[in-house]
Amino acid sequence: MIQLGQYNTLVILRETEPGLYLGDAEGNEILLPHKYKPETFEIGDDIEVFAYLDNEERPITTTLTPYVTLNNFGYLHCSDVTEFGAFMDWGLEKQLFVPFKEQARPMKIGNWYIVYLYLDELTNRLVGSSKTNRYLNNDTVTLAQFDKVDILVTHLTDLGANVIINGVHKGLIFIDDIFEDIRTGDRMKAYVKKVRDDNKIDVVLQPPGYKSIEPNANFILEELQAAGGYLALHDKSDPQKIKNELGMSKKSFKKAIGTLYKDKQIVIKDDGIELL
Repeated sequence: MIQLGQYNTLVILRETEPGLYLGDAEGNEILLPHKYKPETFEIGDDIEVFAYLDNEERPITTTLTPYVTLNNFGYLHCSDVTEFGAFMDWGLEKQLFVPFKEQARPMKIGNWYIVYLYLDELTNRLVGSSKTNRYLNNDTVTLAQFDKVDILVTHLTDLGANVIINGVHKGLIFIDDIFEDIRTGDRMKAYVKKVRDDNKIDVVLQPPGYKSIEPNANFILEELQAAGGYLALHDKSDPQKIKNELGMSKKSFKKAIGTLYKDKQIVIKDDGIELL
């Protein structure tokens, strides 16, 4: 079966005026328009294509890369809003429709949104939804501390960064564990810091425990070298000053300089730290 909203590996059956007709093992056929056909090909070749519906709601394929695939989340730009709903740019000729009932809040032209792509079983159409919580579930969590995961940043709050973990779970990076500039829509690797009794998941961007100190320690060494061997920051410095100058929490800063001090790479003075 040819799956809409997904990549399909199909066989080139024949070339016609509209384009190449492709088929699967079950005898289903679908068109790949001429503008997307490969420069060289032979009848019988396998080809990987993405299947969706064109502007006339006909199944069609493309070699373009969509920004989101079926049952997954993407960070999409709203290019139009009509009386029926919003339309998102998802990298294909036909834009992705997000009806008003699927909008967590009214979408506006020019804004970006986290959108989930699903197949409407009644209409057999691909549809987007920004009501992402309904597609996430923390009832059963099989993750464990230190597991490496894929995350998508959904939004930032005073508490930290809310994220989607492995496309399945909700999670949080606490503000004190953020040491770099991250924004909504960022995709990156992370590590499970803790799975709480209520199945809420805390994640960090660096390996938890002692290993997470090392990148911060190296970063401080680089900053010391760039500053001529001295920084006017120490374990009594204001946390906001440390955050502004180094982009890390005071807790992480203290752990890092403690490591450097034990390794005899710095000396901690009353008014700052100095490179040895």
